[in-house]
Amino acid sequence: QVQLVESGGGLVQPGGSLRLSCATSRSIFSISAMGWYRQAPGNERELVAAVTSGGRINYADSVKGRFTISRDNAKNTVTLQKNSLKPEDTAVYYCNARQRRIGTSGLYDYDYWGQGTQVTVSS
Repeated sequence: QVQLVESGGGLVQPGGSLRLSCATSRSIFSISAMGWYRQAPGNERELVAAVTSGGRINYADSVKGRFTISRDNAKNTVTLQKNSLKPEDTAVYYCNARQRRIGTSGLYDYDYWGQGTQVTVSS
């Protein structure tokens, strides 16, 4: 069973920085994208940032210019550098690895998820 191991969450003051890291417990073949999602209390899980195997990056509008995602394809790791943090960034952050699989009906995506790491931005 593949696991995604996250690290780097915690408590930080507004304007501060945090770095989240995620690594897979073993190699996963055919990963099409890795990224980070977050879920605040009462809200649905939302995409924060993701990067494809080809290097294409997608950010949520709310974090553009403040967060930077990077990925090491060879090591199956993904890192999220978060700067200028705001209280509204408070959430549980989840690492995601999306695997392209072949099924009886054709290609489909399978998502692996980390256990989540709490990020709290408060003074």
